Amino acid sequence: MIDGTGIPPAPGGPEPGAAEPSARLAIDIGGTFTDVALEAGSRLVTAKVLTTPAAPERGVIDGVAKVLGMASVAPSAVRLVIHGTTLATNAVIERKGARTALIVTEGHRDALEMARENRFEQYDIGVDHRGRVLVPLVEDTVHALLPVLDEHRVESVAVGLIHGYANPAHERRIGEILAAERPALVVTLASDVCPEVREYERLSTACANAYVQPLMARYLLGLAVSLRQSGLACPFLLMTSGGGLTTLETVLRAPIRLVESGPAGGAILASRLARDLRLGDVLSFDMGGTTAKLCVIDGGEPLHSRTFEVARSYRFKRGSGLPVRIPVVEMVEIG
Repeated sequence: MIDGTGIPPAPGGPEPGAAEPSARLAIDIGGTFTDVALEAGSRLVTAKVLTTPAAPERGVIDGVAKVLGMASVAPSAVRLVIHGTTLATNAVIERKGARTALIVTEGHRDALEMARENRFEQYDIGVDHRGRVLVPLVEDTVHALLPVLDEHRVESVAVGLIHGYANPAHERRIGEILAAERPALVVTLASDVCPEVREYERLSTACANAYVQPLMARYLLGLAVSLRQSGLACPFLLMTSGGGLTTLETVLRAPIRLVESGPAGGAILASRLARDLRLGDVLSFDMGGTTAKLCVIDGGEPLHSRTFEVARSYRFKRGSGLPVRIPVVEMVEIG
């Protein structure tokens, strides 16, 4: 992970014998348009193309070819590609993710439906809050789930056991069994993507990650291959919801961290402008074809949070969406 909320300086300078300085590419995929920006020395060249929802990487490659042609820059001169996208958010909002199953501690299958309300038998647990095993994992019960997963054609599985953040051993063992018995399944462990207290938020985050993981993996791996085939053999980094940068390998394990990837980039730009122009407190407004995003820039820095709700269903009110526990630039997003 690359910390900080600013875009890093362009690596290197003019190479020995090179006719032009090294360049950087930034790509943002929205629900309507895909934007590509090229920085080459002191020049900034941008291009806008239609997003291609069936295969988003096609729109990216079209935009990259267009901007490189406009700037007369060879692909080999590009030293860094940075990518932000709203594809993960759109998959959740439009319910276009994978067929997903959730494996939980016995007696807690209603955790998502009950959300933050009271529940019966709340102390019927297998591991306590300190991570001490009270009831050993019965592996036969995991094997018994396999025919059920097959019957329902499940593509992705989230595993979230009580107090798994304190002791992830049982979750990891379930993951090992699934990997051995059903290697085609995509598996998310709640202890990996959200190793924190609060059962509802942890399971919600794990389920959201599992829901978008197959889609995002296909897209991102396809894009990485397409970029290499286009002559862009440089590092490929992705904007996270918190405004930092991360690698492809990290995102493939936890694509939920991209849920506000694109909008975070707009907030980072607004904060940079606020600092450079000494504007102090600013309200940024980012208008897209699908949603509009607003962010408070406080003293030149965007506000941050550890909780975010995707797809609020009741007039965009807090509590009506799907909570995810990830670092995020705090914004209000409306249709």
